[in-house]
Amino acid sequence: MRLIIQRVSHAAVRVEQATVGEIGQGLLVLAGVTTSDTPATAALLAEKTAHLRVFADAEGKFNHSLLEVAGAALVVSQFTLYADVRKGRRPNFTAAAAPGLAVPVLEAYVQSLRELGIAVQTGQFGAMMQVTLVNEGPVTIILDSTNWEQPRSVAARSNA
Repeated sequence: MRLIIQRVSHAAVRVEQATVGEIGQGLLVLAGVTTSDTPATAALLAEKTAHLRVFADAEGKFNHSLLEVAGAALVVSQFTLYADVRKGRRPNFTAAAAPGLAVPVLEAYVQSLRELGIAVQTGQFGAMMQVTLVNEGPVTIILDSTNWEQPRSVAARSNA
């Protein structure tokens, strides 16, 4: 899975002029599923999402998680996160999971967030959606299951 997580003060998703999901303070999660993802992958990333310390404390430091600030999550499927644009000018989406695989993995991610105590709203899988947001900070984090087990780079370790 590849997640683009944005800290927001407000986010909403509309389909055909109707709001299908809307949150106040929390995280907008654009979620892409690849062919190797499973519900276990989704549960792992949901745990990470819920506990990411990206909300500021009284001193302005990132010390609070979504759980600690009682924030919500708006999860929007986005297969284009797996676009391959290395050749040509038209994106190739072969790394994106087909709906038969993607939907259960996305549902597992949403269910795992809910089981952790997060209020979750969603977009509509496969629909043309309009997403609006107010990104606070801005804060944008990328979680990617394909490199989850790889060690951090030498440069990242020296800056940690």
